[in-house]
Amino acid sequence: MFFYLSKKIAIPNNVKLKCVSWNKDQGFIACGGEDGLLKVLKLETQTDDTKLRGLAAPSNLSMNQTLEGHSGCVQVVTWNEQYQKLTSSDQNGLIIVWMLYKGSWYEEMINNRNKSIRSMSWNSDGQKICIVYEDGAVIVGSVDGNRIWGKDLKSVQLCHVAWSADSKILLFGMANGEIHIYDNQGNFIMKMKLNCLVNVTGAISIAGIHWYHGTEGYVEPDCPCLAICFDNGRCQIMRHETDQNPVLIDTGMFVVGIQWNHIGSVLAVAGSQKVFMQDKDVNTVQFYTPFGEHLGTLKVPGKQMSGLSWEGGGLKIALAVDSFIYFANIRPNYKWGYCSNTVVYAYTRPDRPEYCVVFWDTKNNEKYVKYVKSLISITTCGDFCILATKADENHPQFVLVLCNSIGTPLDPKYIDIVPLFVAMTKTHVIAASKEAFYIWQYRVAKKLTALEINQITRSRKEGRERIYHVDDTPSGAMEGMFDYSKAIQGTRDPICAITASDKILIVGRESGTIQRYSLPNVGLVQKFSLDCRAYQLSLNCNSSRLAIIDISGILTFFDLDARGTDSTGQQVIGELLKLERKDVWDMKWAKDNPDLFAMMEKTRMYVFRNLDPEEPIQTSGYICNFEDLEIKSVLLDEILKNPEHPNKDYLINFEIRSLRDSRALIEKVGIEDASQFIEDNPHPRLWRLLAEAALQKLDLYTAEQAFVRCKDYQGIKFVKRLGNLQSDSMKQAEVVTYFGRFEEAERMYLDMDRRDLAIGLRMKLGDWFRVLQLLKTGSGDADDSLLEQAHNAIGDYFADRQKWLNAVQYYVQGRNQERLAECYYMLEDYEGLENLASSLPENHKLLPEIAQMFVRVGMCEQAVTAFLKCNQPKAAVDTCVHLNQWNKAVELATNHSMKEIGSLLARYASHLLEKNKILDAIELYRKANYFFDAAKLMFKIADEEAKKRTKPLRVKKLYVLSALLIEQYHEQMKNAQRGKVKGKSSEATSALAGLLEEEVLSTTSRFTDNAWRGAEAYHFFILAQRQLYEGYVDTALKTALHLRDYEDIIPAVEIYSLLALCACASRAFGTCSKAFIKLESLDTLNAEQKQQYEDLALEIFTKHTPKDNRKSELDSLLEGGEGKLPTCVATGSPITEYQFWMCSVCKHCVLAQEISNYNFCPLCHSSVG
Repeated sequence: MFFYLSKKIAIPNNVKLKCVSWNKDQGFIACGGEDGLLKVLKLETQTDDTKLRGLAAPSNLSMNQTLEGHSGCVQVVTWNEQYQKLTSSDQNGLIIVWMLYKGSWYEEMINNRNKSIRSMSWNSDGQKICIVYEDGAVIVGSVDGNRIWGKDLKSVQLCHVAWSADSKILLFGMANGEIHIYDNQGNFIMKMKLNCLVNVTGAISIAGIHWYHGTEGYVEPDCPCLAICFDNGRCQIMRHETDQNPVLIDTGMFVVGIQWNHIGSVLAVAGSQKVFMQDKDVNTVQFYTPFGEHLGTLKVPGKQMSGLSWEGGGLKIALAVDSFIYFANIRPNYKWGYCSNTVVYAYTRPDRPEYCVVFWDTKNNEKYVKYVKSLISITTCGDFCILATKADENHPQFVLVLCNSIGTPLDPKYIDIVPLFVAMTKTHVIAASKEAFYIWQYRVAKKLTALEINQITRSRKEGRERIYHVDDTPSGAMEGMFDYSKAIQGTRDPICAITASDKILIVGRESGTIQRYSLPNVGLVQKFSLDCRAYQLSLNCNSSRLAIIDISGILTFFDLDARGTDSTGQQVIGELLKLERKDVWDMKWAKDNPDLFAMMEKTRMYVFRNLDPEEPIQTSGYICNFEDLEIKSVLLDEILKNPEHPNKDYLINFEIRSLRDSRALIEKVGIEDASQFIEDNPHPRLWRLLAEAALQKLDLYTAEQAFVRCKDYQGIKFVKRLGNLQSDSMKQAEVVTYFGRFEEAERMYLDMDRRDLAIGLRMKLGDWFRVLQLLKTGSGDADDSLLEQAHNAIGDYFADRQKWLNAVQYYVQGRNQERLAECYYMLEDYEGLENLASSLPENHKLLPEIAQMFVRVGMCEQAVTAFLKCNQPKAAVDTCVHLNQWNKAVELATNHSMKEIGSLLARYASHLLEKNKILDAIELYRKANYFFDAAKLMFKIADEEAKKRTKPLRVKKLYVLSALLIEQYHEQMKNAQRGKVKGKSSEATSALAGLLEEEVLSTTSRFTDNAWRGAEAYHFFILAQRQLYEGYVDTALKTALHLRDYEDIIPAVEIYSLLALCACASRAFGTCSKAFIKLESLDTLNAEQKQQYEDLALEIFTKHTPKDNRKSELDSLLEGGEGKLPTCVATGSPITEYQFWMCSVCKHCVLAQEISNYNFCPLCHSSVG
């Protein structure tokens, strides 16, 4: 950080000043002094020149108003920035509040207690003011003049007051040096512990209390912000009012005042210092960080300094000395850097604890933002930058993060030493603490020359990270160990600056010793001794000279290679050059010339060639880059006023004199003289300038010579090409294109009637909108393909920006179906996509893609159509399966007779069964002609229904359906066999073969042999009951007797209960008795039920003997046996005649005389044919 005095304003009549205060928002400066002096001044810059922004701009007093009203010495002036008020008070106790009205200050309120006021302070939101009087009285008032509370503190003398940031705490400073903590209602809390006054004797008084309120954010989380300083120079900076471990500073001076800058990053301490060996005092201002590090000293002329105040932006400081106000400019230590057209800078924000690091690409005016915790520094080189940060609050580790120019972290390195100083070359990063330095050879994926690669591979073997203590003398034999324990050892002479080039590393130490090491093998080559403490070191491009800016801003130069003899005749290497400049705060060597450098001195930039300065340029920018005879400089002060919106105006390019002179010569005198001048002062940039000028004049010979001199191969080729062109106007147009004046070139082509060349130019530039315009203006046959290309390119332009609707219009015209499909998909215009698919020819390569798009959004039908159109039935089936359109899948598989239909069905059926949709599964199998599987499932349902004891009719229907499926299965098998044995023998054999095959398949299943058993059982069960209810008791009994064969289907209880009932009804008590015996012996009944049956039997058979009355018919039924007669399914009676009807489907019989009453078979309900 550098400071220098820039301006001095004298107060008329030599009236001595007592206080000064600078309004941070509006920039008014109030100063008070003896004899009631109170003035409000304002410095304003009047300039329209963008280069003269900030500190470099001339500033004049735009306001200089004397405020009348005080008679005594004005001791305190303080601003209320929120409400634009000024409060002043004098030694007699008169307080005046002033307000701004139409550009002048007028008194608004007055208050007088006739006691001397020592201090006044507004709180952070400007709502309350606290006033303390010498006699211990405290008054807190509101901004509108009302008194909130007052209090008399007994037997104390007050001299200072400060509010906390949240306005909850008040600090009162006493005349005896104590500080008391009160709450905002005036209740005493405690005395503050003053660690900085340990073992101090004698009377002391408080020089200043300033509590930074965090309005612009903090430098880092939990940063010290409350500064308290005593007149003896002792100072403490606390994190909060009860901080037990404050930062302690001994400034070694007599202090009169302190103040934080606007962001709480620098504390200025003003006062005077005894000069060694002299008896007079010198006015000085010392600057410190919140952590107590000393940033520098500013010496100020005059006898007695009485006050100081920072400007709102932290770039100036006002000092009241005797009857003058001195202004000093501050050049802050911004955290910034410049790499490949990108300015990297960091700033703090009130709403975030981290640093906000902005990577501002000045070429495209784009910015990338990163948030970094505890940032220490930013260092840049080439295309990369290093962010040095603290790893963690509690952990003493640090990180060096290698980033590219858009802030992408490429490689972080954790180190155990504090990276106070960081230097960077193309291949190495060097970080130094006070005692040691660490070298890391970083890797980036980038083209390197063979030599550089060789260096890298050599050093890679020996390890890419090494660490050295500053007191060691490494020989360069790579013995640098990676041992931090050694690096932590202290040193008497700490490091204070470092710099490095590809060949050497320079380390500066506080005693003035400069150590030179070789790179990449670190070996201590030499030590030089200088009589200044370096602050910034810089090597020129061939590492022959070292520039040193010391802590007080003096720039000196050291020639590293000069050889001479010292007083004893010994040969020495290195000598200090004669040049010395004061008040220098920045310098940069040219990248391409070892004798050129630029430096900033106060608000002027000087360019030196061979240590001779050119005339200065007024600016206050920081130098980014110096190459090609051009200096790029950035006005960081302006950027950081609004860091979120950097403006390209803040980036300034300066051309140095030789470039300006050559340009003037070319323009005014001519190419010959200019080329002679450039010959005398050669530089590739000047040769390029000459080449370009010669091209403009079509002087091809000179242009070629100049291009050769600046090694521009493309330029040489271009000149050769120009030589082959016939007409001058064509050459002219090509030259104009070369310089990037494309509009002009196009106009020239069109004037020559060469529309094709104009179109070609625009196509090269990728300006397709213009290509389209040009194509539409003329007519030509070859333009169709070009038109299509242009439409597609414009479509691409819109698609890249995700403006799909606009893209569609152009793709349609360009017939670009692929991109069109993509756009429809992005727009979710599925109708358009469908139309596109139907317009494509069969087997078009785009169809599968479109089909996939439909699949992704679940549009099965459209997807299938597309897949079929490109002849991919398998994909279509897979889609149906994927989207659960199984019937469609089965249908497709069947239509395209695909082999894997079985596995497909099995998958679908299992899917349906998982969801318990059994009937759907049956339907699926039926449709797919898998009758056997369908029947299996159907039987399962029927059995379950039967178990549930639901309506018998429903169960019968289910069994009939199952049996019908089995019949269809039999039929299918027969037909299949018939197909196999065509042309062999009779149908009988084929049917037999079919049955045999079926036999093999279905031995496992009970229901293929006698599919109709279930149906018969329930049919007779229902029939018997119907006959019973209708009163045909005999027939009912006959039917019921058949049920004995079906105990496996209908529960025995039901069968024998029905039988007993029918027998009883038809008075066949013998049969009835047998049924009861059977019932009583059933295992499924419990004792109670059996008992009930026994009681009932007793009741019946006590009245009737258990004998059947009619024997004949029943006998045959009861015996059954081998010659079993077919049963009539209509009546339940056995068929004894030879004439009967047989159903063609279920093969069951009905008595011939009965069938005439039926249209459908009583069992299977198929029509009677």
